[in-house]
Amino acid sequence: MFATALSQLRYGAAILTNRRIRPNDLERLARDLVATIAEFGEPGEDSALLPGRAGHVDPQVRREVARRSLRATARAAARHTAHYRRLFAELDLDPARLEPEDWSRVPVTPKQALRALPAAFVSDAATPVLMALTTGTSGTPTAVWFSRAELECAVAFSTISAVLGLGLRPRHTVAYAGCSRATLPLVNAEESATRAGAGFVQFGTVGPAVALDRLAAPLGLPGKDPQITHLTTSASYLAALVQEAEQRKWRSADFGLRSISVGGEVLSAPLRRRAEEVFGATATSAYLMTEILPSGATPCTRGHLHHTTEFGHLEVLDPLTWEPTAPGATGTVVHTPYVPYRDCTLLLRYATGDLVRLPAEPPTCELAHLPATSEILGRWNGPLSRTVTTREVLDLVEAEPEVPLPARHALTEGPDGPGGPARLHLLVDRLPATALRGRLEERAHAAGLRLSDIVLYEDRAAMPPTAPLRADLREHTFDTLDTAGGPGALGTPPAPPASPAPSTAPAAGGTA
Repeated sequence: MFATALSQLRYGAAILTNRRIRPNDLERLARDLVATIAEFGEPGEDSALLPGRAGHVDPQVRREVARRSLRATARAAARHTAHYRRLFAELDLDPARLEPEDWSRVPVTPKQALRALPAAFVSDAATPVLMALTTGTSGTPTAVWFSRAELECAVAFSTISAVLGLGLRPRHTVAYAGCSRATLPLVNAEESATRAGAGFVQFGTVGPAVALDRLAAPLGLPGKDPQITHLTTSASYLAALVQEAEQRKWRSADFGLRSISVGGEVLSAPLRRRAEEVFGATATSAYLMTEILPSGATPCTRGHLHHTTEFGHLEVLDPLTWEPTAPGATGTVVHTPYVPYRDCTLLLRYATGDLVRLPAEPPTCELAHLPATSEILGRWNGPLSRTVTTREVLDLVEAEPEVPLPARHALTEGPDGPGGPARLHLLVDRLPATALRGRLEERAHAAGLRLSDIVLYEDRAAMPPTAPLRADLREHTFDTLDTAGGPGALGTPPAPPASPAPSTAPAAGGTA
């Protein structure tokens, strides 16, 4: 107990003084949390004070911490990275004198700059050990270097989040159905699950039929629930699973899932509902990305995303002018991860490209003390992406069974040209789809979407180019695993579903 209190004090002192965090302190806090739950069954009341738990902080204290953290981060970037050293010299800016109201004098860092020369953002005072790549579905993969201390801290934060946020316990088993190229999410998922005492299985992005077989297969492991209990995946791959499960008549009783964590893409309301019905598990989507780790955002019960102020500084800016976005308007997330949480790749005012809408009025929800935005609306790809957002399109089309999942769509300029309503191009099962078109047009009009018309296609090759999805990053080498484990082993034919499955159910143990 004394050692834990000492770790908390050292961690707090490091944050207040912007000095190096001792990873061992965070590891002890995470370890003691797991031990407390193992002994008492539930976390203690003081768990709300753990790092990343979005506790209430006096606004004046928060402003002072932000002021110190911004200065310390700017000072470290200007002293130790080639990119910002040159930038601050050219602008004749003294990072030690920056106030939060002066922060706009620091130019926004575009994603293209980091992609073009990642080493220019790496601190010469750090020891890089891991280059984490993003999946690259939105363009060239982004490379971010991390130190050993950063990785250990990130895993400790993830463990605390998994135990308190997801309710992960030793009896549970987590399946990670994501692309293996996304290094950091995979490392965090595996380490946080196993440190909580839970099991971990790496699926990769295999064929949906294979993934469903493995989710339904009995584990037969001592001390574990009979089936996989937690699934981590992207929205488009979840959509592919839902499509396969609905077509093959899987039912929620066939699975043992309790929780589905979705990230990396927009999770629409209809897809969330369909996934929860198919799998009988709660689907949630928080906000986290490799470049700004450990900063992120947590959804509240009112549908906002609430962004942590502990790990970094949030701005929402117009992607054309880089001016602050007005309440009720749409802008892009611009983020500055603080030192000492980050000591290797340092980023100031990093333009994530993720679009959000600011609340028109101050929120009154349970997380109202934290900065709030809408859920992620999509990515900034030019003015057209604000005319009709990806979320608006997916909320419209993913409610329709005649639209194959994951939905393939594209937006182009309508007859009125730039600034006018857009034309939506959509892949459907078969043409003609007169009734479907009528429903889509009626619902789009009711929702106030700025669409001039909806063009349906039966052949994807005839459509304008559609955005690549994470569900497309298939890893076929994961489709067939060694079957030496015997009956019930992962990758071997599972037992029949708990509910009698019709003849159209997936063939047991099928491969892609």
